[in-house]
Amino acid sequence: MLTAALAAELLQVHVESLRKMVREGRVPCHRFPGGRGMRFLRDELLEWLAELPSVEQVPFAHEHD
Repeated sequence: MLTAALAAELLQVHVESLRKMVREGRVPCHRFPGGRGMRFLRDELLEWLAELPSVEQVPFAHEHD
């Protein structure tokens, strides 16, 4: 399992951009009951990334929202 910081690094996005994408339901994420922490499965993220249309993959490296 990856923390938000490690998942953001893997996806090459700012951690706040990753959190926004999670809130929007765009990125697979796991949360623990009663906690605010987000955890990500590396293989799940890589599979999700591979399934994105190539047009969507490019902006991730430059997204800072």
